Amino acid sequence: MFRMILFTQWKWSRLTLLPLVVAAFALPLLSVQGAGNPQTTPWEARQLLNALQSWGVGYPVLATMIALFMAMTAWSADHRGRHVYALSLPIPRWHYALQRFGAGALLLGAVVIALWLGALFAAGTASIPAGLHAYPTALAVRFALALFLAYAVFFAITAGTTRTAGYVLAIIGGILALETVRLDQSEPRSQAGGSLERDRDVA
Repeated sequence: MFRMILFTQWKWSRLTLLPLVVAAFALPLLSVQGAGNPQTTPWEARQLLNALQSWGVGYPVLATMIALFMAMTAWSADHRGRHVYALSLPIPRWHYALQRFGAGALLLGAVVIALWLGALFAAGTASIPAGLHAYPTALAVRFALALFLAYAVFFAITAGTTRTAGYVLAIIGGILALETVRLDQSEPRSQAGGSLERDRDVA
């Protein structure tokens, strides 16, 4: 039965999941596109770190998008059929939900592997300045933890009614939007502080 559930979830999600897998592979490559000269000054190395930090926002955003998509895909057919198919199966409800969750988690493994391969390729091809180190495996592990945690939360939310899931997701989206605005407002202040420190060093 698990094989059938895995096949159906792959059939429902493949057209969107494949571009997301490509995006996961490309994100580490795009984040190191500014690392072209290993003989850089300390100030240029700091600029590279700032650029990497700006790309770092893309990892949780990508993980959240993929997790939300997979969670909604897992329950979309059951919501449309008012869970008649799930209730007619000769297995407990928790067993059916666990198989749904496992099938989605297995498909998410392809995203994690794609990001890990992209990080390995980026670390091997980028010219990293002296004193800096790349940790592609640690990056993939952290991305996987964020991805599966978000998937578990969204899976539990979307298992309820569509209206309840919409309310909860709207609240989460509002909180994330407010946090993004707060970070955007605090970034110019930190840049201004850095400029004052550089002017002080020059003087």
